Amino acid sequence: MTEGAQKRAAFTRENPDVRRQALVAAAETVLAREGVGGTSVRTICAEAGVSPGLLRHYFEGVDELIAAAYEAVSQRIDAALDAAGSTPRKRLLAYLTASFAPPVLDPRLLAAWIGFWSLVKTKPRIAAIHAASYAGFRARLEGLLGDAGARDTRLAAVALTATVDGLWLELCLDPATFGPDEAAQIIGHALESWLER
Repeated sequence: MTEGAQKRAAFTRENPDVRRQALVAAAETVLAREGVGGTSVRTICAEAGVSPGLLRHYFEGVDELIAAAYEAVSQRIDAALDAAGSTPRKRLLAYLTASFAPPVLDPRLLAAWIGFWSLVKTKPRIAAIHAASYAGFRARLEGLLGDAGARDTRLAAVALTATVDGLWLELCLDPATFGPDEAAQIIGHALESWLER
């Protein structure tokens, strides 16, 4: 039995939720590896070891599957960012610096994220997921900022989100320039400028 046939045989024994999640994971993998231009029903199904008909059984098409992958990635990032701390400031700093450690700090995640970002302007569903994801991040951040005594929590959340995104992007692209500890120091200094003394 070929490797692809073994994958298909194993895949067919799985329940529908597992099959759907396997297709979502395959879409994320292909998007990260091939970019938007190389992400198709054929490449996703080859990655998952299934026939194209199975993809169409669970999703209306590749656009819907990519949207499901974006939602899944956003949910994984949200779960990783929900850190605990003993004081409001420590919880806030833990939330901000979670982007500088696995599983969020991952070049493969960056590759998939770039694919998602490239679709925001052309795919309304992706744009809606993006808007909801970032709004959720900023809302949680505003709450943490308020608990920690920040001034102007809305602007602070916008500024700190942009700073975290920029640092995360640079860390994923070239970790030789600065490290996660330095990124945490940078965001810590930026955070202090928004907090009441």
